[in-house]
Amino acid sequence: MHAMGLRQSAHASSNLPFDYNPGTTQTKKEGDKMAGDVLEGEDPEQADMMDEMCILVDEGDMPIGSASKLDCHRGAGLRHRAFSVLIFDDQNRLLLQKRANDKITFPGVWANSCCSHPLDIEGERETDDASGVRNAAVRKMEQELGIPMGSIPQESLQFVTRMEYEARMNEVWVEHEIDHILVTRANVEANPNPNEIDECRWVTQNELEDMVKAHNNGELVIAPWFDLIRINLLKDWWNDIDDMSKHVDGIIHRFIQERPDRAGLSMMERHRVAAEQCIARAIEKSTEPRLAGAMMHLIEGGGKRLRAVLPSLVGEAVGHHHAGHHDLGAAIEIIHNFTLVHDDIMDNDPIRRGRPAVHIAYDMPTAINAGDAMLALAFEMIAESKDIRGEMMRDLVRVIGRMVRNVSEGQQMDMDFEKREDQVSEEEYLRMIGGKTAAMFETCALTGAMLAGASTEIQEACRKWGLETGLCFQLMDDIIDITGDTETLGKPAGSDVLEGKRTLMAIHALKQDPASLPTFHAIFGKGESGKDLLSKAIKEMESVGSIDYGRTRAMEHHATAHVHLANLKKSEARAILENLTDWQLERMS
Repeated sequence: MHAMGLRQSAHASSNLPFDYNPGTTQTKKEGDKMAGDVLEGEDPEQADMMDEMCILVDEGDMPIGSASKLDCHRGAGLRHRAFSVLIFDDQNRLLLQKRANDKITFPGVWANSCCSHPLDIEGERETDDASGVRNAAVRKMEQELGIPMGSIPQESLQFVTRMEYEARMNEVWVEHEIDHILVTRANVEANPNPNEIDECRWVTQNELEDMVKAHNNGELVIAPWFDLIRINLLKDWWNDIDDMSKHVDGIIHRFIQERPDRAGLSMMERHRVAAEQCIARAIEKSTEPRLAGAMMHLIEGGGKRLRAVLPSLVGEAVGHHHAGHHDLGAAIEIIHNFTLVHDDIMDNDPIRRGRPAVHIAYDMPTAINAGDAMLALAFEMIAESKDIRGEMMRDLVRVIGRMVRNVSEGQQMDMDFEKREDQVSEEEYLRMIGGKTAAMFETCALTGAMLAGASTEIQEACRKWGLETGLCFQLMDDIIDITGDTETLGKPAGSDVLEGKRTLMAIHALKQDPASLPTFHAIFGKGESGKDLLSKAIKEMESVGSIDYGRTRAMEHHATAHVHLANLKKSEARAILENLTDWQLERMS
């Protein structure tokens, strides 16, 4: 089994019947009481299985311990390992099951052929070649579906990919799993256990779509994990069951709610998945395992993947998207992560996306080398793409090369700002973020339109939209650095103040009467401070209007971005770009 993975951040589905709510924090006393209360009146056989020990995993799917099935699924939940089996017969029909009404979690919903958890027992802990989840799947197919172990041997279950998702059933029960997806072809007869399954059904693609319509009309319910598989993966798999090799990847597709549900989310996720597969294939070309690991370290740590999907979304919006957009988005995403690797070194930041930065997890020389390799790899991807015409290559390389130069110039300005004793002007700051951050959004939008064959006028409108969105994005990030928390940010909260970053808010604050910001001036650029002093400094910035000023300027760029989008024809894809533009401000709320 592949060990590398990529994080994705998106709501599970626009039509899930279950409300997604953050998990609640409980005291041990409350939790112990809940353990007794929540199983009262439940089916005894199902209640007994809540004592089974699931495998707890970190975000990279590495085992970190075990916990009961009950503790994994109640309250806030615990991330644990799971599996989903998709069984197809020789007529290319997929076996579905309707979970029994006696099930404690998600009773009565329609799901994939078999879904459960490997347990913390011998034979199911193993991670090599997904042998643990395969063994668990064979065990559960017999227990749930009544399929004898020899009917579908372990070796016939092909591991394809993994996904992390969360789905809340109610205030008590939740799923938070890294789900290993297994596919097989088998003509088997199910003899379902009535305590587990109410009904089984073989369905064609068209019949599944009819079930989706019934789901949307409230006539039946599709399980949230299967809906994720259906929306983001299954459509591309269905006709390749006998040869799934091109779909096998080392990615952990992350479907975690971090932003409002939006129109066309399935389109975004489809582009995201495709781009991430391009990234994984590119990095796996490296013949040096330590170098490949260092390149993947930051990527698998998460990120919004906006730069990976923007070229595709713009291509859709101007009317001609193709597979080359995925290669393009993947290349720009890799370049983005290359800049972050070097940025963390230059800023001496130990944490990125909630995990050690590459130079901390490996070492400084390896991190520098990994960044260099990522930049080279990105241009190699573009040059080798089968879907990017040769005559387009020169213009793309020119635009992307200019982007890298602009990012480097912006980074240099940022570093120089910290050493300056004189005031940094607002104009200088905007020029800095225009290179360091906005240049990538601008390039994603422009090259996406170029690759789609859009007119010069439309290319320019897309470019300006990307620029304004990127400026809004960076202003928003600056605000979140001050108003967020370390867990959410994945880096120390308020680090920009302590490092003396000349953000727009800091520039505004430095222009005010120092007597109004004594704590801010005392800790600004000092590198460290207690939480109380930092909190006081931020309150001072609020009191003189610095944070509100940053919000106002972000809103101005947001409005201008919408003006440029109005040059594109109305479409679902344009609506997605409009929603993404709005999301920049929503992140500050």
